[in-house]
Amino acid sequence: MLSDSVKTLQQKLFRGAEDTNGSDIQQTDSRDPGLTIQIPKAELVAPLVPKPPPKTSKAISGDLEPEEYGSIKSYKQRLSEALGVDYHGVEKYRLLQDENRERHWKRWGPYLSDRQWATVREDYSDNGDAWSHFPHEHSRSRAYRWGEDGIGGISDSHQRLCFSLSLWNEQDPILKERLFGVTGHQGNHGEDVKEIYYYLDSTPTHSYMKFLYKYPQRSYPYEELVNENVHRDRNVGEYELLDTNVFDDDRYWDVFMEYAKDEDDPDNVYIRITSYNRGPDPATLHIIPQLWFRNTWSWPAHKPPMPSLSAATTNGDISYIKVKHPEMGGNFLCCLPSPPPMGPDGEFVGDEDAVVKPDLLFTENNTNFRRLYGGTNQSVYVKDAFHDHIIPSHRPQRERSDSQGTDGSSTPLPAASTPIRDAPLGELSFVSPEKCGTKSAAHYIFRDVPGRGGCAVVRLKLTPLSPNRHRSLEDESAFDDVVEERRQEANEFYNSLLFGPISDDLKQVMRQALGGMLWTKQFYYFVQKEWIEGDPAQPPPPPGRQHIRNKHWRHMHIEDILSMPDKWEYPFFAAWDTAFHCIPLAVVDPVFAKKQLDILTREWYMKPDGQIPAYEWNFSDVNPPVHAWATFRVFKIERKLTGREDMPFLERVFQKLLLNFTWWVNRKDSGGNNVFEGGFLGLDNIGIFNRSEPLPTGGNLRQADGTAWMAFYCLNMLNIALELAKHNTVYEDIASKFFEHFIFIADAMTYRSGEHESSLWNEEDGMYYDAIEFGPGNSVQLPVRSLVSLIPLYATLVLEPAVINRFPGFKKRMEWFIDNRPEISGRNMANMRAGGRGERRLLALASKERLVRILEKMLDEDEFFSEYGIRSLSKLHKEKPWGMQVNGDWHEVGYWPGESHSGMFGGNSNWRGPIWLAVNFLLIESLQRFYQYYGDELQVECPTGSGDYMNLVEVAEEIQHRIIHIFGRDVEGKRATNGGNVKLDQDPHFRDYVSFYEFFHGDTGRGLGASHQTGWTGLVAYHILQSGVSCRLPKTPRTPRSLVNHYFDETIDSQSEHGGDAQSLYSAISALELYTLGDISPDAL
Repeated sequence: MLSDSVKTLQQKLFRGAEDTNGSDIQQTDSRDPGLTIQIPKAELVAPLVPKPPPKTSKAISGDLEPEEYGSIKSYKQRLSEALGVDYHGVEKYRLLQDENRERHWKRWGPYLSDRQWATVREDYSDNGDAWSHFPHEHSRSRAYRWGEDGIGGISDSHQRLCFSLSLWNEQDPILKERLFGVTGHQGNHGEDVKEIYYYLDSTPTHSYMKFLYKYPQRSYPYEELVNENVHRDRNVGEYELLDTNVFDDDRYWDVFMEYAKDEDDPDNVYIRITSYNRGPDPATLHIIPQLWFRNTWSWPAHKPPMPSLSAATTNGDISYIKVKHPEMGGNFLCCLPSPPPMGPDGEFVGDEDAVVKPDLLFTENNTNFRRLYGGTNQSVYVKDAFHDHIIPSHRPQRERSDSQGTDGSSTPLPAASTPIRDAPLGELSFVSPEKCGTKSAAHYIFRDVPGRGGCAVVRLKLTPLSPNRHRSLEDESAFDDVVEERRQEANEFYNSLLFGPISDDLKQVMRQALGGMLWTKQFYYFVQKEWIEGDPAQPPPPPGRQHIRNKHWRHMHIEDILSMPDKWEYPFFAAWDTAFHCIPLAVVDPVFAKKQLDILTREWYMKPDGQIPAYEWNFSDVNPPVHAWATFRVFKIERKLTGREDMPFLERVFQKLLLNFTWWVNRKDSGGNNVFEGGFLGLDNIGIFNRSEPLPTGGNLRQADGTAWMAFYCLNMLNIALELAKHNTVYEDIASKFFEHFIFIADAMTYRSGEHESSLWNEEDGMYYDAIEFGPGNSVQLPVRSLVSLIPLYATLVLEPAVINRFPGFKKRMEWFIDNRPEISGRNMANMRAGGRGERRLLALASKERLVRILEKMLDEDEFFSEYGIRSLSKLHKEKPWGMQVNGDWHEVGYWPGESHSGMFGGNSNWRGPIWLAVNFLLIESLQRFYQYYGDELQVECPTGSGDYMNLVEVAEEIQHRIIHIFGRDVEGKRATNGGNVKLDQDPHFRDYVSFYEFFHGDTGRGLGASHQTGWTGLVAYHILQSGVSCRLPKTPRTPRSLVNHYFDETIDSQSEHGGDAQSLYSAISALELYTLGDISPDAL
């Protein structure tokens, strides 16, 4: 039995309102006002009361009573008293400290990849087949060259020292130390992770983080997942882990990992691993946290000074690992003894005074050449030693010869001047008996953990301070108090972002989205010269390898923490994804968001000719030019949050984007007539042909979206130039230049070939289309109703009269151009002569008439308008696919609302019907800008045929709400993204967790593609912040809104449309308090 004092202290540990699954989403204060709209609600299920992590019976010393312990003021209270009116929250204070370099709060973070194997960086093959050259089967035995991976892991910002989780259920043939998935060759829809895990929470400084991994108790079905997916074709769905039987009867573990940093010391990291047995019967679990160095010594000609890990013990008999590294000084990983497993009734299993002590294991982070290739190892102890030590069946057999990898790889062995002799198998010790090496683990075994909620907990602390000086190592309640205090500070931070009453469910979705984005940071290391030439200590790569990919990017040298689209499926940066990541990231950490945008334009990324690298599979691919838009958007979000204008950032990026704009003009406008090709432009299979390759028809593809993207680029550069001109009049001339360039690009939507003209606008259909130009006067439109037809709406900018009057030179040149070049300025675009609401001027490709005609199709639920947003292809093409015969082959585009039926671009993404949040986001902002100009004067039917008319900002909000409905619970408690999976929707240990997929089914909203792409799918958090207050439950009637002015308060130096310096009603609520986000629409920013 636990003593009353210990129980009291345990109850104290989780002060917040946790959900039944251990999630840390704080519930709304009962004093908060509820939603004013009466909506039906799903029946609520009474939450289970979670048990706090068990402690050893000696956790609290007798001379410290609970009352005395509880009287200590929290760091939040002490900081608030010290700062007074300047206090805006603990986490915001830490962000300021980090920015000012007073504390390096971001030194430690979730910078491990989820997958380093089978990446382009690790590919040294002669054919560029990264999937086969470094398969999952090699990952446990083969040292990585360019980075490390793990489950829920962390590292320092240079990834010298790494920490992550490994597990064993006494059934698997290998330790579970990294996430498994099928490769691009094995998956019927491309690569796909086959694990269940969730990024639950993170603060921007990573002072608190939480991660959940669901580990089956049955043997993991590696072969079943591969075989079933290999034999499926593209017309059926993927075979997922939940389709197997491993989760039957709930025979799995919920393994929660929490990280918390000391209140004022970012280098002290508390780690708590809490595992719950969800199955019906007692089960045994091995928890094996690992600490290791990235291998930096196997590649240079001269071996650098070696880091080391070694075992030691404190005066209090606590085991720890001593860390020595020549570049980072000393550290210690303290591995506390754990209490025995605890049952769901709060009773210990066996003797409550017994403890589970870890066995410290050591080896070297070196390749096991003997196992993989039958070669000679460079060290006696190798990377996969813990598998051999813990799992008898994994150990090598005398009669077995593993001379080759499962992929038939023939990777050469490294040259070793003095090879170390392998010990005979019979005498082999798999781990170092000297308890030292470059890779280590703490092996905890919890036997017979009771079912239905039995719990085992491991506590560790990574610190640069002597372990003998830490009270928290002797007092588990003090340890847990640190974790709890950081969690409460995370609650404070996220609550400060909320604007008005938002439902608890949407708060949870928002927080998991933002937390997931912060978890999806990765240390990305790539030096092109070293990669393409090979390493001095290794045999040279195959001769033909240098011609496979990226040979023109010899200047590239990357060693940074970058925002990834998905750390398993896309563990590399993608330029246009990054731009969208930075919008929600700017809400929580503007400094990090700015750095992401800035760094892609630096000389070690951007080519000398101005091209921005796309992604590692082909840096020379062309993504849509969204960098300028994101740069100005982040600049304005930070200004809204803090009142600070970071002009050096804006000017520095703008200067580099001038080079990039010139690259676009010189390289992607082959005819010099302002009609841009661009290639696939991130939309993969949207066209009838592969737009990155020469057309099988011959001729040139005139892309409506390529030209519209450049018009969009022009307007954003114009907008930035006007902002910079407030501080430097030189930029006024540059703004005029971009104004004129926009006019010429807009005019090119009707393009000329000699004396002939052809248009990308189809008057009969009221849509923009791509066209193939075969020669002067000979072109044909491709009448496919897709995003290509909608992207011209992006090119929209409203000029405020205050801005125009502030720059008389710009105003004069603009009016001269309108008056003297009417044949250009009066065609293919909105009427720039007419003043709109508040005498604003509109720069846009689409005139009012064309806008209305496009919206008629876009808002038609039988075409683009889904219950969950705007489809990428009109549903019209379900019954009426469009195609053409070319050289005996039939090429066709049809409506595929789910996964791709084509192998184009790997087949793992689909732009022929599904919903993508990034492009929807730009459409929403475009409608908001159009409203700035037209106001309530322009009303459109939404949905088409409904008889319900809305102004354009109401239309924008309706699209936002439909996107939010992908993730939010409906009246039956279901989430559309779960695709009707009963376990995900109803199980109390699944239902509160959300997966953020890459794209979504055009009809049902089911999540598709990469399952942890909180990259641009994290934009849903921004939608919730902007319009979650008025969002109804999915599948309930829409409530008309009358108050929309809150979208349109002006920027810092201009007046509100409401007169003078007055603010709208919603802005008055926020009282313009700094550090309160409030209204974040385009005009308010």
